[in-house]
Amino acid sequence: MLAEFGGAAGCSAAGWRRFSNAARRAGAPAAGARRLWEALLASSRSGRRLPAGEDVAVRILAREIASLDADIEELDSLVADSLAGDEVYECLLTVPGIGPKTAAALVTSIDISAFRGHDELASYCGVAPSDRRSGSSIRSTSPQHGGNRQLKNLLIFSCNSLIGTDNRFGRYYGECRARGMRHSKALKAVARKRLKVIYAIMRDAAPYSA
Repeated sequence: MLAEFGGAAGCSAAGWRRFSNAARRAGAPAAGARRLWEALLASSRSGRRLPAGEDVAVRILAREIASLDADIEELDSLVADSLAGDEVYECLLTVPGIGPKTAAALVTSIDISAFRGHDELASYCGVAPSDRRSGSSIRSTSPQHGGNRQLKNLLIFSCNSLIGTDNRFGRYYGECRARGMRHSKALKAVARKRLKVIYAIMRDAAPYSA
């Protein structure tokens, strides 16, 4: 049954977020949702089935999540179809790590002419201030509070696909990690660096070039 929430027990962090969100929408108390999730993990690890009442509750939440996921996928598909042929949207898809969902969010959420530079865009997206280089060192301060949370999450999360790649952003992630930066901080630094490219692409409607 854990497959309904993203896989086996080892993926509990992502699965728990989806489970708890569904439980909250269904009106379940947080403590009860946590107990259900822990029971689900324990059942998966032991090979034993959940007690009948808990099993039914989990199945109901799983069906709700599946339905919501289908609705979201359909909406994402409709948005992508409506933007097909949009010059800026198509150019954004050439940026490493930027897929249809993130490109669509950028195009529909940002009027690039309203920003005087990439620093202002970074502030709006919640990933400012930028990382700074000084000689061989890399320093990164915490991103500014606020900003567009949806864009911030999309921009940072999409950088996961760049880890281990040989493009400029993948190499930059490796540099950050080699200098002792935590994974989450390194992702934010990469997101900020890539946002400079995104700003120029949206401003000029020109595809990415390495």
